[in-house]
Amino acid sequence: MIGGVAGGMSAAARMRRLDESAQIVVVERSGHVSFANCGLPYHVGGVIEDRSSLLLQTPASLGARFGLDVRVRTEAVEVDRERRVVRTRHVGTGETEQLSYDALVLSPGARPVRPDIPGIERALSLRDIEDTDAMVARTRGARTAVVVGGGFIGVEVAENLVHLGLDVAVVEAAPQVMAPLDVEMVGPVHDRIRKSGVRLHLGTSVTAVGAEDVTLDSGEQLPAEVVVVAIGVRPDSTLAAAAGLETGPCGGIVVDEHLRTSDPHIYAVGDAVQKRDALDGADVMVPLANTANLQGRRVADVIAGHDTVDRPVLATAIVGVFGLQVATTGWNEKRLRAAGRPYRAVHTHPSSHATYYPGADQMHLKLLLDPATDLVLGGQGVGRSGIDKRIDVIATAIAGGLTASSLMDLELSYAPQFGAAKDPVNMLGYVADNMRRGVTRTLQWHELEDAVADGATVVDVRTGSEHARGAIPGAVLLPVDELRRRVDELPAGPLVVHCAVGVRGHTAARLLTQLGRDVRNLDGGYLTWSAGHALGRP
Repeated sequence: MIGGVAGGMSAAARMRRLDESAQIVVVERSGHVSFANCGLPYHVGGVIEDRSSLLLQTPASLGARFGLDVRVRTEAVEVDRERRVVRTRHVGTGETEQLSYDALVLSPGARPVRPDIPGIERALSLRDIEDTDAMVARTRGARTAVVVGGGFIGVEVAENLVHLGLDVAVVEAAPQVMAPLDVEMVGPVHDRIRKSGVRLHLGTSVTAVGAEDVTLDSGEQLPAEVVVVAIGVRPDSTLAAAAGLETGPCGGIVVDEHLRTSDPHIYAVGDAVQKRDALDGADVMVPLANTANLQGRRVADVIAGHDTVDRPVLATAIVGVFGLQVATTGWNEKRLRAAGRPYRAVHTHPSSHATYYPGADQMHLKLLLDPATDLVLGGQGVGRSGIDKRIDVIATAIAGGLTASSLMDLELSYAPQFGAAKDPVNMLGYVADNMRRGVTRTLQWHELEDAVADGATVVDVRTGSEHARGAIPGAVLLPVDELRRRVDELPAGPLVVHCAVGVRGHTAARLLTQLGRDVRNLDGGYLTWSAGHALGRP
């Protein structure tokens, strides 16, 4: 096994459980194996105080329990496929050795992307224990930090640097952080990050790293005693490519459904491997721990002669952002648009649990579905609590081939402190079913401007006080509870009704439809429109 974290170690331990007689050697170039790499930012920030708690196993403990020959600080430098030999080199001494194999598993992971700019050698990355130790040492006594990259890892690092008391800025080349979120879903995330003291520099990039600052492409200089680069990772396929194994256009190692490379005696798993998308079967790179660990188990089964195949990926992920939970699964609207794939979108803003029970928080959920088949294509969620459960249910629905409408049929656990009698996932199903049956006609937030240009009148069915706090320009105020007796006040022509989140708008739309009016409900209401409108059309 080349690589002793996640996929590689899962493969080694599973192999031992299946075959006590196998000679199993694990080679790891860092000084640690089987460490909790997803916990590294939280040790930097002091949330996980004890560094040793990140070290799940050691070479000695793995040897005692599983009889594994684990060699740390040992790098695989060459694979001789004809002789079935791996040449290794000890990182400290330079001593080399040749290891023969019947089956070879490559699990080298991924390497951080580091831009080729002046001074980049001063910037830190965060992939292993050694990186963590370096970051802990660098932040000691520091006052300012810049995180380059606003993805999941970049945001996690920024939060933990704030926990240390540093003045933190995040620089992101895209116009938003966390690219898997669609534009109207990321607004609450930006707000929370800024309110927590982090300065966001969006739509810009770092052109140079100085001794105690960074320079942006605008010429602005940001103070930065600590610089962290977190703009993504690339598959570490150098060894595989040098051995002549097939790699894909993104550099990932190409494997079949049994995780076998182009050499029948060599397998590969984890972040270095090209994977298959669950929705369209395309080749994708998804560096997630869940998938790496599962592939490690699966490859051991294959080598041991069991009939098993790798599963496709949905890229289901969650991250904590200053008390917010932010989660995604499947495709987002940006990707569906780019692929030219038809879709419907559903936005809801329910409470995390029954509102009469103390502590209920508002959630922001988005469901994407296929209008022809009603199958679920993706989901996104942002909120203080309950997001993990809902996105996990949606991911399970996609994997199980459930339709969006059938989400309303799911029997989900309920008590007032955990959910509602109509769970937020059920509510997504109710809306999807109404759309499927033609009970509801909706309009997306980014379609409103064109609808108004085509002659539609926007009708705000909220209360007067809500309208006064913020309104869509040109909207006519007519509260839903007054609609029946004042309907004649509405102008002729098509109508777009909206409330705060879409529920009262649905009631108004049903009433007006039955009175013969051409009406659509603004999906997700004013809350979705205002979040998207603030950042521009998708």
